[in-house]
Amino acid sequence: MSKSSTSSQGSLTCGLDRAAKENKPTTIVVFGASGDLAKKKTFPALFHLYQRKLLPSRISIIGYARTQMSSKEFHKRATSAFGSDADTTSVEDFLKLCTYVSGKYDVPEDFQALRTEIEKREQALECDTSSDRVRVYYMALPPSVFVDVATQIKHNVYDGSCTNRVVIEKPFGHDLESSRTLSTDIGALFDESEVFRIDHYLGKEMVKNILTLRFANVFYEAVWNRHYISNVQITFKEPFGTEGRGGYFDQFGMIRDVMQNHLLQVLSIVAMNQPESLGAEDVRDRKTEVLRRILPIQLEDTLLGQYVASADGSKPGYKDDSTVPQDSITPTFAQCVLHVDNDRWRGVPWVIKAGKALNEAKMLIRIQYKDMPNALFPNLARNELVIQVSPKESMYIKTIVKEPGLSTNLAMSELDLSYKTRYHDVNIPDAYATLILDVLNGDHSNFVRSDELDEAWRIFTPLLHQIEKERIAPKPYEYGSRGPEGAYQFVEDRVGYKRTELEYHWEAPK
Repeated sequence: MSKSSTSSQGSLTCGLDRAAKENKPTTIVVFGASGDLAKKKTFPALFHLYQRKLLPSRISIIGYARTQMSSKEFHKRATSAFGSDADTTSVEDFLKLCTYVSGKYDVPEDFQALRTEIEKREQALECDTSSDRVRVYYMALPPSVFVDVATQIKHNVYDGSCTNRVVIEKPFGHDLESSRTLSTDIGALFDESEVFRIDHYLGKEMVKNILTLRFANVFYEAVWNRHYISNVQITFKEPFGTEGRGGYFDQFGMIRDVMQNHLLQVLSIVAMNQPESLGAEDVRDRKTEVLRRILPIQLEDTLLGQYVASADGSKPGYKDDSTVPQDSITPTFAQCVLHVDNDRWRGVPWVIKAGKALNEAKMLIRIQYKDMPNALFPNLARNELVIQVSPKESMYIKTIVKEPGLSTNLAMSELDLSYKTRYHDVNIPDAYATLILDVLNGDHSNFVRSDELDEAWRIFTPLLHQIEKERIAPKPYEYGSRGPEGAYQFVEDRVGYKRTELEYHWEAPK
């Protein structure tokens, strides 16, 4: 098979049921099985794939954690986020695949016991050591134990005669130096082809759709450049605060928690040039190429905020959490301007914004086009392409039209693709289900490569160190507001965003 035909087997073209059809004996070990991430995301995602018959029939799922639990207690916890409408028979059948092993994360004997359990269950799957087996080690764990667990896996569980895949959750380090140390430590244990660094935003439906939107439609790609685009905004908003997890969040802050990973990954897909194919490495090459052309973010191009109690006092401020230091300068809101120094984007400012305790839940990409040159009509509004990633997947183009009837007045309307109204019977899976399926299929397209990670930290580390060294105080903003004072004006003053002079409000489908 030629290189081009082989590399085209990316996530957009490969059969979703490839792992199920190949039906290789597969073991998934979920480390941190007693934690919230495993309970809320990992096990529901595995159950979703089971219901869709996308898991191999010869599969075993093993939960591993320090917590002492009986099988009954583990099963209850693993299914607690499945929802009351989950089919009882399907749940019971799924749990027959699942077992639990308790052990520490740095004790060789505990991992040797885990290996014994894996081998016992592989034998029950009617496979032998010469068969083509797959082992997936999913680390739903805090970063402090990544290397300990990876070391124990390699020395006491790893089997070179089968396919081994290691799944690592963010955060991947705290800055450039710590990220490189982590990459070096993991790289000394596993080949890069065995490592899957999860950024769950890469598994979201609308983010996965960007490649198709751009490179399967001639009219989008024709105007996807500095000649037509004025500015790009990528926005993440949460309507709740840290909710008792302030002490944990304070170690990271909004820049590390959301911007350096989720939003920058989205930016790289929006900004990348067309890859040679849809193969994983071709796609990741193009993403990394864009990241290398982004200049480090400057403090003067940044607005920081930290939420205080709501106006009516019903919602607490960030530092009202007893686990948060009273002198904390950790931002719960950040807005930054980035510049991509290449021929496609030179001169186009990119704004990424993320905040907690804001007025709504929303994640969207807003691409604003330039004014019409030599326009017959007054420049009352600019065209915009808006891709809403969540909560209601949709895409619309803000378009100027004539008001219907005898009037010659201009009006702002939209060309609208809302998934809920267009695709009535489609159940869009959670991003974790999509990414776990990619792991089972051996597809790296939607995972972060080590050089991507290195470039992402290069962009943000100088800013993070300056904020911490100079103790830059974030601006206060009320819980439930739009953000700190100046946030709304920021995009107008710093990047030239132009608000419409025509009355307009887009409404998501009910």
